[in-house]
Amino acid sequence: MESTFDQLGTDESAPDATGHGLDGRLRKLAEYGIDALEDDPELRAIADFAARLCETPSASVTIVERERQRFLARHGLDSRETPRSVSFCAHAMQGDELFIVPDATKDPRFADNALVTGEEHVRFYAGAPMVTEDGTELGALCVIDTEPRPDGLTTLQAEGLTILARSALRRFVNEREALRSRKQAKERARMLELVLDSVPGIAWSADRDLNFDFYNARWNEVTGTEPPRNVEEWSAHIHPDEFGESLAQFVDATSKKRVFSHEWRLRLADGSYRWALSRAVPIELPDGDWRWFGTIIDIDDVHRLSESRDLLARELSHRIKNIFAVVASLITLSARRDPQLRYFAAEMTDKIAALGRAHEFVAPTGMNDVRTLHGLLEQIFAPYSDGDGPRVSVSGENPAIHARAATPLALVFHELATNSAKYGVLSREEDGVAVSVSLPDPTTLRIQWHEPGVEQEGKASEGFGSRLLRMSVEGQLQGKIDREWTDDGLVVTLDLSLPVLAG
Repeated sequence: MESTFDQLGTDESAPDATGHGLDGRLRKLAEYGIDALEDDPELRAIADFAARLCETPSASVTIVERERQRFLARHGLDSRETPRSVSFCAHAMQGDELFIVPDATKDPRFADNALVTGEEHVRFYAGAPMVTEDGTELGALCVIDTEPRPDGLTTLQAEGLTILARSALRRFVNEREALRSRKQAKERARMLELVLDSVPGIAWSADRDLNFDFYNARWNEVTGTEPPRNVEEWSAHIHPDEFGESLAQFVDATSKKRVFSHEWRLRLADGSYRWALSRAVPIELPDGDWRWFGTIIDIDDVHRLSESRDLLARELSHRIKNIFAVVASLITLSARRDPQLRYFAAEMTDKIAALGRAHEFVAPTGMNDVRTLHGLLEQIFAPYSDGDGPRVSVSGENPAIHARAATPLALVFHELATNSAKYGVLSREEDGVAVSVSLPDPTTLRIQWHEPGVEQEGKASEGFGSRLLRMSVEGQLQGKIDREWTDDGLVVTLDLSLPVLAG
């Protein structure tokens, strides 16, 4: 009699149900992570229940390979595998329905089978095929008895065995999809690492406890050293003049889980330093954990160019201040020759001084790093302070002011302060001016100048100073100005464009 292996026609050249041949089936079989599913708890539960349902001493989830069949989950079986040549499941997996052998001794296909004639004493076999949607034959869920069963399985048992086989098949499919996902994730990680190795900057990542566990290849190329694994080890790579400040900012950023950005000098492989921009971003992972991802970008050329430009800008600023002084001196000298010009000369000299203070506020001298409205007003009102402190108080909002807006603002408030010093509160020893700043809407900045106790004398007429105020406010600052004399004194309200002020 021919062997069962020969009867099945499963030589390597024969096509399987998918039309790809035995090698094709085995390659597909490998996609299901068979080794990882040996003694899988879910499959073992299916085998145990199948045996109880069908009232058989043995059951197994069987995978049929090239030379053997493997019992990945078994109930009542001692062996983990047998040769494929004696496999009942190799027959079962090739059909669409339950494969039932009521009495193997009377079936010519199995009467001489070693599992029938040997100590296994197989008599009854029932197997539900496990075949994937694409036609890949994996094996079968089978139940085995050492006694013949002429009546086979009951309807309930047959239906139950089929359903359990589908459950086992789903477990294999789920494992295949998990393997594919892990493989894809691994491939994406590999591709990402290749991409990061190709970028010109240094890239790194760290866990929530700031253990630095990844650096791209650029680190070794630039520094020639082992990368730091914790925050303290960075001190060997950052210039001592910047390390302390950078560490403080980084610790503060990580404690608040916000973006970190700082410029410092990185030590290179030859011992020299180059300026770099260091950035780090916190990322929340799906499991609620946190990681940090950072970059270090070489900005040395840009930084040195910026320093050169700052030097040039400071020199130009110094020369502009000298021009202000020269113009003021020329006006003063001219007024000495013609007494009729002295009043005009004093007016112009004061305005030039105000422009000089505004220029000092926005000049690149390093003295005014934060350019805010309060800072500008303090500069303008500084000459009106007395021994007890400033006589013009500023309160309220303090928005950033662009350099282009500083000059017209300086002229406006210089004019208001000058008028007050001549005719208003600042001409007296008591009282002072209150300046309040508010945001009536997102695009408008309102500044109110309040001089208590000031009364209107006669009908107001628009002189040079008033025209200067109106032109500066309406033209350059895209706002409007309003004067009002109340029972409590003079109130000047300026509604200015906040986007214009911010540049």
